[in-house]
Amino acid sequence: MQLIRTLILLIVTIVLVAFVAINWQTVPLNLWPLQDGNYLHLEWPVGFIVLVSMVMGFVPMWLIHKGARWRLNRRIGFLENSVKSATQSNPTAIATSTQLDAAQPEPPANPL
Repeated sequence: MQLIRTLILLIVTIVLVAFVAINWQTVPLNLWPLQDGNYLHLEWPVGFIVLVSMVMGFVPMWLIHKGARWRLNRRIGFLENSVKSATQSNPTAIATSTQLDAAQPEPPANPL
């Protein structure tokens, strides 16, 4: 699985580098309208605009992912600690299926 992920990332990187190398001419970019009817005007290479756009889309999703993962890890840790403290204060509070099977009484013998 690690090999497949590495190959996919390598292919995406090669395509992105080729796109940036082919499209390095500068283009006008109107960022923000100003008071006098003009725009905040920059001339950047197309490749740079693509890279900045990709980073601007990736970073918020990455931060959301990290936040959700952190929250879930905290929740798992809290639940593990609560189970651990419950078993230390009352060792019979949580029983496994084998303990439950062993605790069942034997059914009476059939007289037939």
